[in-house]
Amino acid sequence: MHAREPVSLGEIQAAQERLKGIAVRTPLVRLNVDDAPAEIYLKLENLQPIGSFKLRGAGNALAMATAEQLSEGVYTASAGNMAQGVAWCARRIGVPCTVVVPDHAPATKLAAIERLGGTVVKVPFDEWWQVLMTHEYPGMKGLFIHPVSAPAVMAGNGTIGLEIIDDLPDVDAVVVPFGGGGLSCGIASALRAVAPHVPVYAAEVETAAPLAPSLAAGAAQHVNYTPTFVDGIGGKSVLAEMWPVAHELLRGSVVVTLDAIAGAIRILAERNRVIAEGAGAASVAAALTGKAGGGKVVCVVSGGNIDVAKLTRILQGETP
Repeated sequence: MHAREPVSLGEIQAAQERLKGIAVRTPLVRLNVDDAPAEIYLKLENLQPIGSFKLRGAGNALAMATAEQLSEGVYTASAGNMAQGVAWCARRIGVPCTVVVPDHAPATKLAAIERLGGTVVKVPFDEWWQVLMTHEYPGMKGLFIHPVSAPAVMAGNGTIGLEIIDDLPDVDAVVVPFGGGGLSCGIASALRAVAPHVPVYAAEVETAAPLAPSLAAGAAQHVNYTPTFVDGIGGKSVLAEMWPVAHELLRGSVVVTLDAIAGAIRILAERNRVIAEGAGAASVAAALTGKAGGGKVVCVVSGGNIDVAKLTRILQGETP
């Protein structure tokens, strides 16, 4: 598998044009917490039509595909949000969509995929992870859209970085949830082009945090993976093709606990009336540790697709 390069500013600007009428230009608002270690701002990607930033990458990838490439439909591998992004865009242009999901994917995301017209194929986690590594699912037809490392997907994600700089030119740092690295590295590619002094930090959950030990060792590491309510980020390792670009572009990784993420979900709901899923709140939990520095820190709230039952338990003070 070829190592990914950072995407160029030209690719990201072209994606910005293609995404007009598809993705929402989401607001940047201040987190209403007075005693935080920084002036924290929220980039509210949970307000996209599918409740997640994934619409940007999926929208750009499908907009760039030819009619011939789309003739047998599209498919992706996703725990839920990229699936919704690809399904939403496929329905919009009238092509069939299939999604390979891990067997622990939450019911709310599976219901959304089917509501958007996508066909769900559920497989064990290890088999699903294999699709991410090999970029194919044996026997499946159609155009495969990699949820992380496809250049078109990363360029779509990078448009978030351009919007952040546009809205807050004096930003001091950006914190991004880290799943496969497509979001953080897309945003970091944009920032390196237009504001190279601004560091981008990854936010990882302690139960599935391969980037932090990889950065410490200077080489991609494998870690134990435990499924939790934080289902939108984390993995057993950094994808081989993403390691060079993550190593090059990301300043560091802030690893946070499940309790800290649950706490951040509560703060977002209580102080800003924002519903975030576990992955989406991880960036806020990371910024609240102070490890992304002081000044003006932007947290990308990557999505808001959380099971109502889990959200209810979290708002009652529990960690599911």
